[in-house]
Order: sequence, then structure tokens, then C-alpha cells
Amino acid sequence: MDHTPTDLPSATPAEPGAPIKVLLADDQALLRSAFRVLVDSEPDMEVVGEASDGAQAFAVARRERPDVVLMDIRMPGTDGLAATRMISADPELAAVRVVMLTTFEVDEYVVSALRAGASGFLGKGAEPEELLNAIRVAAAGEALLSPAATKGLIATFLAQGGGADPAAGASAGMHAERLAALTVREREVLVHVAAGLSNDGIAVRLEVSPLTVKTHVNRAMAKLGARDRAQLVVIAYESGLVRPRVE
Repeated sequence: MDHTPTDLPSATPAEPGAPIKVLLADDQALLRSAFRVLVDSEPDMEVVGEASDGAQAFAVARRERPDVVLMDIRMPGTDGLAATRMISADPELAAVRVVMLTTFEVDEYVVSALRAGASGFLGKGAEPEELLNAIRVAAAGEALLSPAATKGLIATFLAQGGGADPAAGASAGMHAERLAALTVREREVLVHVAAGLSNDGIAVRLEVSPLTVKTHVNRAMAKLGARDRAQLVVIAYESGLVRPRVE
């Protein structure tokens, strides 16, 4: 069974006349071809490049400046995780969103990918409509994480000591210090984000407007140095603000 979120938010349409630029990174040429046909069939998006490994993906990303990279998590040579870290660390690629593609039900690298800066993950067996929506969601700046995936996968691996990422311990201390800069309301919103709730869902819980929630989320991201909502979730667990509960 794939990591295929079933309750993702609906993406905001791209700006008229500005199609979403997509980079395909997968070592299987046949799969890239299938993705290209699917993406290029949509009027609001276009494939601007392909890559067969992580190093090539990074090089093409620097050249083409895509909005979204569909990145296979496991490729020979430089894998998708390393490529995601490279993209995330490059200031010129700050606007690039990475969606990891995986075929595994449980994969410790998924959590590492979120820490590295990926906006979320999707199963390779996802339906075409789900893949296209994932691209739009990521391009709109949302996290590609369903509540079930958020609470289940991330909590499980952080409960086991942070998965395969040796830097998790150091990050935890840094995040805990930064949490002190958050207001009481921002911390409250962060807890709900970590539970996988959308802005609308949080607004209902706190009896405020979705715009107010969005403001709190954006301020929390700025104070915590998070690229997007997905990293906020990881920070909430790593810092100890939210305690993992393994079923």
C-alpha cells in the first residue's frame, strides 16, 4: 500500500497565464514518460525538465527553477533525499517545492525527507487525479500531508528516536529554543497543525477566521525557520511541543 493521502486540501488555481512548472526526477524512464504525458495534458501545468538521479535533479532545478519537483525517494547515485537537502539549502531555490514519491508503506526516509525540506510525499500508485492535485497543493504552498499520515508516520518514527536522521537530537534543542519566541496563540495553532488540521479546521476549533489562523501559521514558520507547513509538523514533534503517540 502506498503513502497516498486521501484527504488533502484543494489547491488554489495557479495564476492565469503562469502554468505550474514541474520537474520529474525518477530513474525509471518509462515512469517519467507517463508522468510527462499526464502533467502536460493539464492546461495549468507543464513539465520543464527531467532527471534520472538526484544530482541531475538539482542541476536541472537550478537551471529551470521549477515550482514543483516530483522526486523519487530512491535513485542510484545521489538519491532523492540528498537532492532534496541540496535544493532546500540553496537560497536561490527557496520557492521550489519537493514532493517525494515512494512505493513503500513504511519508509524511515520519508521523515528524513520532510526534515530536509520536502513539502510532503505521495505513493507512486496514486490515481492520476491525486497526483495532479498533489502538484497543485504543493505549488500553492500547502503541505502534502493528510492528518492520518501526519499523526501516524511522523509520530511513529520520532517515537523511535528520529528514524535514520542523526541530526535529529541537535535539531530538537534548537527548535525548543525557538519555540520560546512563539506567542501562546501561535503555539496553540502549531499544536493543531501538528495534528494535521487544515487552516479551516483550526479556525473552527479556535473560533477565529481562517485568515487569522494563516497569519499565525506564517508567523510561526518565520520564527521557527520552517520552509513550509510540513516542516512545522516535524518541528512540533522534535521540540517536544507535541508528544508522539504510537498506536
